[in-house]
Amino acid sequence: MIGNALLVQLLRNPLVRKVTVLSRRSFDMDRTVSASEKAKLHMIVADLASMNEALAQVEADVVFCTLGTTIKIAKTREAFRRVDYEYPFMLAECAQHISASVFSVVTSMGADSGSRIFYSRVKGELQDALAGLRLPNIHVFQPSLLLGERHDVRPGEAFGAIASKGLAFAMIGPLRKYRPIKGEDVARAMVKAAEEVLDRDAASPLDGRQAAMQYFTSDQIADLAVHTTG
Repeated sequence: MIGNALLVQLLRNPLVRKVTVLSRRSFDMDRTVSASEKAKLHMIVADLASMNEALAQVEADVVFCTLGTTIKIAKTREAFRRVDYEYPFMLAECAQHISASVFSVVTSMGADSGSRIFYSRVKGELQDALAGLRLPNIHVFQPSLLLGERHDVRPGEAFGAIASKGLAFAMIGPLRKYRPIKGEDVARAMVKAAEEVLDRDAASPLDGRQAAMQYFTSDQIADLAVHTTG
């Protein structure tokens, strides 16, 4: 859901010259995207396990990762970990190899490698692993419950979304980070955060500064999304 929204926003963004997408299968682009915008798109269809070879020659300023699944869909813990930890980390290593300025990834609220909850623990382990890479900027987005249309149906999340919408008015102050957020707003925030880094580094190059790892909670994501132009 976030990935689809992100792709459309990047293709429509006049500052973006080219978008390379790594996908397990080809797909038709959103009809609302113009022919000139679609011309920016370069699609690589490959098994995610071979992404290192597929992306070896790609040049990119920013690498976005919106991979994610559930235990129900993955069937096993091993398969879940492959999608939510191994593949995102491999993609981050590719970003490091091609000298990208920003690696931007979606984990989740409550991600913690010490969590007793398997889902949150795997997300937290990914965050810990990313901290050991040599990337100039790592953006970790930790949204609360996501709102929007999905290709896969998740009844538990749908019920949670209905309940959270009703309680959103009471989620203020420290509780604001628990408010549900639209997937397209997460995408907007990811683009905005990356733009700010590229603008800053264009004005003042890194010059050996230590890599920065930033975490964005749902309330911070919502604030970033508000300040986007598209």
